This record gives sequence, structure tokens and C-alpha cells, in this order.
Amino acid sequence: MLIKSYEDLENIRQKARVALEQYDMRILVCAGTGCVANGSLKIYEKLKKMISEKGLLAEIELVKEVSHEGIGVNISGCHGFCQMGPLVRFEPSGLLYVKVKEEDVEEIVNTTVIGNGVVERLLYVNPKTGEKITTQDENPFYKRQVRVTLRYCGRINPEDIYDYIAHRGYRAIAKVLNNMTPQDVINEVTESGLRGRGGGGFPTGRKWSFAAASPGTKKYIICNGDEGDPGAFMDRSVMEGNPHSVIEGMMIAGYAIGADEGYIYARAEYPLAIQRMRKAITDAEAIGLLGNNILGSNFNFKIHIKEGAGAFVCGEETALIASIEGQRGMPRPRPPFPAVKGLWGCPTVINNVETLANLRYIINNGAALFKSYGTNHSAGTKTFALAGQIQNTGLVEVPMGITLREIVFDIGGGLREGKKYKAVQIGGPSGGCLTEEKLDLPLDYDELIKAGAMIGSGGLVVMGDDTCMVETAKFFMSFVQNESCGKCVPCREGTKQMLALLTKITEGKGTEEDLVVLEELAHSVKDGSLCGLGKTAPNPVLTTLRYFRDEYIAHVRDKKCPAGACQALKEYYIDPEKCKGCTLCSRVCPAGAITGEKKQPHEINVELCLKCGTCAEKCKFGAISTR
Repeated sequence: MLIKSYEDLENIRQKARVALEQYDMRILVCAGTGCVANGSLKIYEKLKKMISEKGLLAEIELVKEVSHEGIGVNISGCHGFCQMGPLVRFEPSGLLYVKVKEEDVEEIVNTTVIGNGVVERLLYVNPKTGEKITTQDENPFYKRQVRVTLRYCGRINPEDIYDYIAHRGYRAIAKVLNNMTPQDVINEVTESGLRGRGGGGFPTGRKWSFAAASPGTKKYIICNGDEGDPGAFMDRSVMEGNPHSVIEGMMIAGYAIGADEGYIYARAEYPLAIQRMRKAITDAEAIGLLGNNILGSNFNFKIHIKEGAGAFVCGEETALIASIEGQRGMPRPRPPFPAVKGLWGCPTVINNVETLANLRYIINNGAALFKSYGTNHSAGTKTFALAGQIQNTGLVEVPMGITLREIVFDIGGGLREGKKYKAVQIGGPSGGCLTEEKLDLPLDYDELIKAGAMIGSGGLVVMGDDTCMVETAKFFMSFVQNESCGKCVPCREGTKQMLALLTKITEGKGTEEDLVVLEELAHSVKDGSLCGLGKTAPNPVLTTLRYFRDEYIAHVRDKKCPAGACQALKEYYIDPEKCKGCTLCSRVCPAGAITGEKKQPHEINVELCLKCGTCAEKCKFGAISTR
């Protein structure tokens, strides 16, 4: 069925809405990457099978003239609450089950589907109050969120274009094509205050203005889905959970700047996201929402997918363009900027997944509503991937300007296992560490830069008091050093030398002079590198030196790791009160560093000890510890 006009689109929407409303119940099984890895597709198939056997299953064909009474069972995208997956949501009640297993399906069908009851043991339990939470909206993880980009992730079937259309999908591009000029669209996006969600935070409307003003009959839109920060999975979840929102965003951007072609650049490590994006493109083409004369207008647009090989540097605009062109992904000096001379020499706008997914909301609801969230200079909402030593890992979307304290302790539930908060690494390898003193800092682009960090794409790794900040800086430096393309000397050689110094320090061989050299190197790399990777690579080092210098001093002056995390600085000892003289430790020690008589307390020769930890692992009496 081809959609050739705004009226056709509205007719299809009405049919799909009516069909959805006929269901007695709709069950949505999370089929994001995390839940799929934990067996959610088996849960989905078993639910369908058991409900079908009871004669209650209503197959979802949203635009066909058939009755849909019964139970609809469908997959959805990521719900965000990854810590508690697999997740199963029930509509229209909003009931949410967590940590569901395949063996729970029979009880779910008998108790909830047939009996309209609740399986109490599958409800989320608030660890602070012990209260069982029945619905998703009452869950403290979701309660403080404002979901704009993620609004329909977890609530629609990402593989059904009609489900997207039923939820106002493609209405924004229809509004644009029917009622707005390209300049109107640019003005609306500019007025909204939307800034790039990929890291730099450049104003989206301004970027579009440059490209629109650039001469040329051929222009391109590129969706940057090359999400490479450790611990980040925001863009992946949007592409998996609501791929059509990305397509619609690209179309809006294309219309605004005069582009008729776009590329989605996604890393090959995201097979599910790529699979769903491909299907979404094919389905949109099949019903006329991509191609020529879209919705009866003179606007043409087609989209290709380019799979990246996973190079972190290809998140940088010019390196990404080189990769699409079939060249090695290496940045080039700017200007000229891509908006003037980009893909194959043509004016090109590059926006990341989250930026594009915001556009339908802005066009449908107006710039003022979008600006009502966030701060004066950082409007709207931002998705963050919570990871590390936090109770509730997962994907959250919050208004810009929210404090770190609210994210970590209200939404994230605080640190797990009784750990004490130490820091958050925000923005991935390009970001920096924020200490306890920064917990009430509003999270927006400008405030974070002042604190020596950056929002980046939105990775947020929470660290407890047993985390070594020197080791953390070393981890991120190792990452960026491996990912450096090697084109410019400051990044290629500077990160290598910084990593060598950090390794030396964590091995207990560093000096106070090394700290001076490390800091000087960090500033040199920051100032002299060609692209954003090199310019931001020193951020984790600079912020840990700024906020945790005492830990660096302890490593170089006292040869101690205050967190007890650096293996080379651990000193193993045997507690004579606990040691039974069983001799097991001396028998497993590869260095022969443990001596003592049978049934008498043993001792460790620290000069011979390899610090491998084997003795502590094998000791049955807990007599061996580190200090």
C-alpha cells in the first residue's frame, strides 16, 4: 500500500490506531541487545506459543481489515532498565516484569494473561524501601526521566513501520513538506536550542544554515552511529528500538539543507541495530515514504547504510567521511568544514543518532516545548548510559541541567555492595572525572567544560572507593592510544608517552618528576593534536591529576595504591592469628616465597613474591591479605 499524500498517511495512522485499541492486552518483550543476550527472544516465542495454544493470540497486522480482539505479543526495543532484563511490559496497564526467564512464561500466562493477576516475584523491588513496584511509570528508575528521544523505545515494535506510524510516525516530515519552507525548518530547530548530542554540542540549526547556504546541487546528510566510547550504548539502543525516528530525522535534515541522499554510518559491532535500520529503510521505501516525490511533494530522499570497522577515530567527522569514501579513516585539517566541502566534495551535514531522533519531537510539538526542558544554553533532554559500580545500570534520558547526584542516587539507586561514591567518568575517553564535590553540578555542556569534563556522547561510568584513579586514567589512555590513527605527531607519540608514564606509575616505578612531565605532555597533546580525539585524549589524565593528585603522590612517593587496585603495588602478608600452617599456600606459590613449618604460622618473603594472588585464592582460612 503506497502512501502518496498526507491524507493517505493519516488514513493509515487511523487504521493502525484502531487496530491497536482493539487488543484486550498487548505484551511487549524487550528485544534490545542486552535482553536478547539474556534469552528474551525465547521468552517471546514461548509466550506466543502458549497464548496461541489457548486460542487467545491476536496476530499483529495493523492496517488489515481484520478483528484484533485477543492478546497481542510483540517484541520491542530497549526499555533502558538493562540491569533488570529481560523485561516484559503489558499494555494498557503498564505492568512491568523484571528479570524474566523462559520458565516463568507459564505462570505469566496463567496468572496475568488469563487471570488478570500479578506475579509478585517478577516485580521490581525498590532496594531503599522494599516496596514492590507494579508499573513502569511508578518505578523510581523511570519516574525522574523525561523521555523524548527514547519515548517509544520499549513501547513499539521496531520492526513494524505501521506501529511507528500509529504513534505519530512520519507526521513531522509530512508537516515539513506541506507547511514549511527549508528556512522555516532551520529556524525552528535553531529556536529549539538543539545542540549536537554526539559530543561537541555544536548548535544544530547553525550547522544546517552553513550547509544550506553552501553552493551546490548535490548535498548529503550523514547519521553518525559510530558510537565508540567504552560503556556507551545510547545510539545503538535508538537504532534498535525506534529506527524510523532516525530515518524521519534524516529526511527533515535533508529537506532543510537541500539534500536528497543520506548515509547511516554504524559500526559493524552493532549487528542488531544495522539489521533493524536496514528493514526500516526497506519498509519505508516499499510504501513510498522514502524515494521520489515523497508524500506527493517534489522532495526526493534515499538512504544507504555504511558499516564501519570499529575505529574510534571514525567518530570524527572528516575521518568518518573518508571511511564512507573508501579511504582510511583519518581526519583532515579544517577548514574547509564538511558543511562546505564534505562527502565527495559536496556540502554535508553530519548529526549523530540522538540529535536526529529529537527532530520529530521538535517539529511536531514546537521549539518552545523542547526548550522548556533543560537550561538556557543546553536545551532539551540527554540520554546517558549508566555503567560501573551502580545499582541500576542502563539507559536513561533526563533534562539537561539535572545534577549528577540525581542521576546516580535517585535514578541509578546509588552504588552497589555498600561502596562509597568516589567519582564518575563522564564523556568516555574524551571526558573527565567528576568527584563527590561535583555531585550537585548541573549537567550541561558549558558547566562540564568548566569542570574539565564534557558530556560527550553520554557514557557515564560510576566508580566506588575501591577504584584506583591512576589505573582509570591508564585504562582510558590505553584506549585512545590504541585508537589513534597516527596521522599527527602530538597524538601518535604523545599518547604513547603518556601511557608509558602511567604504566610506570602504576607499577611503583614512577617519580614526582614523572608527574610534572605527564601534566606537561597532556597539555601539549591537547593543544597540538589535529582532531577531537587527540585534543580530548588527555582529559581523563588532567581531571584525575586535578582532583586526585594525592593518589598519584601515594603511587610515586609511598609506592602504595590507596585503593588497593594496582597489582604491582600490593603487598601480600599472612595473618599469624588466622594461619593454621596447612602449607597449601607454600605448595601453590610459583616463586617459593612462602616459608614455615607445618602447623605453624607461615611468612611471605616480599622480595620474592610475584604478587600473583594465587596464595590468597587458595587459602581456606582467609589468612592472606594485601596491604
